[in-house]
Amino acid sequence: MKSLKKQRRIQVISVAAVALVLSTVLIGYAMRDGINFFRAPSQVLAEPPGPEEVFRIGGLVTEGSLQRGQGKTIRFSVTDGGAVVPVTYTGVLPDLFEENQGMVGTGRYINGVFEASEILAKHDETYMPKEVVDALKEQGVYKGSDS
Repeated sequence: MKSLKKQRRIQVISVAAVALVLSTVLIGYAMRDGINFFRAPSQVLAEPPGPEEVFRIGGLVTEGSLQRGQGKTIRFSVTDGGAVVPVTYTGVLPDLFEENQGMVGTGRYINGVFEASEILAKHDETYMPKEVVDALKEQGVYKGSDS
């Protein structure tokens, strides 16, 4: 009788362990495309990501770099003060998107150009994404307030 209880207990623990491992694997698999790592232009140039990797890049839009091409394709450069990365984006830019303003883009780095699928711009005169502020401070470029 004791042997049967012990065997049943081991089976329940084994099934629970397998279920825990399986659920952890499924959660990780589901989140693999939902996690986008942030990189500053200096980090992108120092260690270029593969063309299949989706990530976020942020910094200031370089003055004089904004070019509107054929159709909805826009070209500009983003900098953190230490490096400049060219960006292309096909679509409509946010209304507040300007040169010398903070931006964050999501996309892929292909053949030396960041091909953005999404562009976010500041929403008022004082806001800049925390990641962009941190990257600019690291390069000694950011001179704004810490609010």
